[in-house]
Amino acid sequence: MKNEQQWVDALNRRSFLTKASLGLGSLALGTLLFPKHLISGPKPSAPTPLPPADTGLLGAPHFVPKAKRVVYLFQSGGPSQLELFDYKPTLTKMHGQDLPASVRQGQRLTSMSAFQSSLPMVGSPYQFAQHGKSGAWVSELMPYTSKVVDDLCFVKSMYTEQINHDPALTFFQTGNQLAGRPSIGSWVSYGLGSENENLPAFIVLVSKNAPQDQPLYARLWGNGFLPSKYQGVQFRSGADPVLYLTDPEGYGKTDRRDMLDALRDLNLAQAEWSGDPDVSNRIAQYEMAFRMQTSVPEVNDLSDEPDWVFDLYGADSREPGTYAANCLMARRLLERGVKFVQLYHQGWDQHGNLPKALAGQCKATDQASAALVQDLKQRGLLDDTLVVWGGEFGRTNYSQGKLTKDNYGRDHHPRCFTMWMAGGGIKPGITYGETDEFGYNIVRNPVHVHDFQATLLYALGIDHEKLTYEFQGRRFRLTDVEGKLVKGILA
Repeated sequence: MKNEQQWVDALNRRSFLTKASLGLGSLALGTLLFPKHLISGPKPSAPTPLPPADTGLLGAPHFVPKAKRVVYLFQSGGPSQLELFDYKPTLTKMHGQDLPASVRQGQRLTSMSAFQSSLPMVGSPYQFAQHGKSGAWVSELMPYTSKVVDDLCFVKSMYTEQINHDPALTFFQTGNQLAGRPSIGSWVSYGLGSENENLPAFIVLVSKNAPQDQPLYARLWGNGFLPSKYQGVQFRSGADPVLYLTDPEGYGKTDRRDMLDALRDLNLAQAEWSGDPDVSNRIAQYEMAFRMQTSVPEVNDLSDEPDWVFDLYGADSREPGTYAANCLMARRLLERGVKFVQLYHQGWDQHGNLPKALAGQCKATDQASAALVQDLKQRGLLDDTLVVWGGEFGRTNYSQGKLTKDNYGRDHHPRCFTMWMAGGGIKPGITYGETDEFGYNIVRNPVHVHDFQATLLYALGIDHEKLTYEFQGRRFRLTDVEGKLVKGILA
């Protein structure tokens, strides 16, 4: 904050006029006395030392962390909890009947179903069964997830105030429904820094094999008002996983190094004069990009992965950019010390044709999600890696539009939905929270989005109330002025 204030002071009107007048006089005198020095100054005898490695604002966690890293499998669009994890036989019994007003309790609806003459309830057509020692209910759509339920903690009482995609997505990722705040991964990177100086602390992977029904924006993994070095870096499929990372043709490694050394010295001189803290961030990003020219090709080279690993994640894992391949890539990044890995998979917004569309989504994601948990566990990484699976809200218990024998859709439902977590200090093999028999309202242990965010930070050893950043005269944090720990799921 002190450096930022120095930068502001350096640019106020009085200071500018004073320094400008003195500077012009000095320049004129220098031209007369030492003309050669203005053309080319002597080069330093030794390279200017690089800025120290980034250890984050905190330097160390507030308390002993249970998790060293996070992988967040974000299912964009709002998966239907009623077809996947929240078993409601009452809906099957009352299939087609109108939702009772006593259950809805006047809740606002989206414009897509607000004008329906009736809200016919829909029972899931898929079979549910209890699995593992924990007896967790899982749909037949998730056969692979059902095999790892004893490693999972299902939170069935999530809720949010946001009823439309963009504000709901933004709220989950940044703690506020309006764009402009830092993303959750940026907060973690800002607080804890990185354990690998050759890779970013926060990396994002977006599935290429997902329906593009709802847009994703880079601001969802942006740094907001935090320094730019804390933004998420997106890895893409293809020859260049990170844009502009490779050198132009005819431009070698030595050329790049010489250019960066010269640029660094200019930036350091500018930083010393102005006190602008963003100059050091710029230097850090240049240096990281240089190191990534070696580290990124290495992490993207899957030739060292045996066939059984690809079999574990599924056939799609051999195709770069698919959800399965991104899950495998996430494990490789976590192994190399990346602090926060975020996967985005679109296509869960089933307002119509839900049975067919949802089955396709599960086929594309179920095996790989479960494989990631298994893979981390067998490598001894699950205990200190927090895995999160979930979307921005759930789906309604009634059909949007016409309900037919073989087809229906579900609208957005922020009042209750399901997420699961694993590893990293979270109790395994439990179900937390409960919804009513209609799957419409929470009846036990509600968990707000800010509560989830506070608990995620806690697993990393961070007190969510103490990780703050001053911006425009106010101290901001991920959980704003809310959020409490969900102690019932902590190991």
